[in-house]
Amino acid sequence: MDELTNPELRIDHMKYLPDMENIGSEIQDKVIAAMESYDADKYTADDVKAALAKDVLELDDFGALLSPAALPFLEEMAQRAKAEKEKHFGNSIQMFTPLYIANYCENYCIYCGFNCHNKINRAKLNYDEIDREMQEIAKTGLEEVLILTGESRKMSDVKYIGEACKIAKKYFKVIGIEVYPMNSDEYRYLHECGVDYVTVFQETYDSDKYETLHLAGHKRIFPYRLNAQERALMGGMRGVGFAALLGLSDFRKDAFAVGTHASLLQKKYPHADIAISCPRLRPIINNDKINPRDVHETQLLQVMCAYRIFLPYASMTISTRENANFRDHSIGIAATKISAGVDVGIGGHGDNEKKGDEQFEISDGRNVTEVYEAIKAQGLQPVMSEYIYV
Repeated sequence: MDELTNPELRIDHMKYLPDMENIGSEIQDKVIAAMESYDADKYTADDVKAALAKDVLELDDFGALLSPAALPFLEEMAQRAKAEKEKHFGNSIQMFTPLYIANYCENYCIYCGFNCHNKINRAKLNYDEIDREMQEIAKTGLEEVLILTGESRKMSDVKYIGEACKIAKKYFKVIGIEVYPMNSDEYRYLHECGVDYVTVFQETYDSDKYETLHLAGHKRIFPYRLNAQERALMGGMRGVGFAALLGLSDFRKDAFAVGTHASLLQKKYPHADIAISCPRLRPIINNDKINPRDVHETQLLQVMCAYRIFLPYASMTISTRENANFRDHSIGIAATKISAGVDVGIGGHGDNEKKGDEQFEISDGRNVTEVYEAIKAQGLQPVMSEYIYV
């Protein structure tokens, strides 16, 4: 018997563990209340038209743009999103690449290739290997790196991640992390090590669905994860990123929650750089039982346009979960940031040997030069770093 077959073995997913900082924020309750009251089917074509006619959208207008009633207006939404993107970001598209330095994980998330019960090749790069990987990435001309690990404090403790970030500072101007949620003092330490921003995927904001997907490990604790971005800002981070993994639950409700969460934190921390990602569920190793709700490309584009119109100032990333054609199309409309030269396994950049298995299957395997040229082909400007320290 384990957590999968016996629910009584599972810890309460809404109760903080002793080592978890509870900041007592009001943000969580506001986000969940807004999501639970959101009814995508209540909106009409007139509601969508009214939202598109406004210069600044309220939360209810955002809800209208996410609704089924907005699908016939996708062209108008795309035009408005493009105009907002150009107003706030010009024709620049930021480029970066992720670097996975470890894939050990202590969580039991049934949709993830890294989950602790999945039989994969586990690996962790040592500091020399991290340095070599970053050297190879830097040779491509990229100036921003996103450092990722599996969610294992034992195998990838805060000091290990911090040392990796110190190495990254030798080669890159901008450093992000996408690791397990931490307390604010730990985020402060990593900021001192060179980290600029923190991205956390909530996966789904539906706490009941969340409970059925995250069966064990620290990630099971729903509120600790949801409040991670605020703790990162309390720890001094310049920016934070938000996402739901579209397809795990009702994608419209999850997208509405993401936009609400990002908007509320922006108002509370007006100095913060806000970023949105739009990932869809992807196949993983050793699991053919995942049954995501369909989120088609048309619906994904609708979500991206709604994000852009509601949060015009937010950076938006389109990942290699999507195919090259969709990614190229999206940067002309709503996305402002794109990854390139991606490998979601452990190591493997340049001539370096890959050490461990991938988290999920990517769809766009183009290298940095190919993505760079694709950006230029659209009359857009590839940008390697969007921030300058003085």
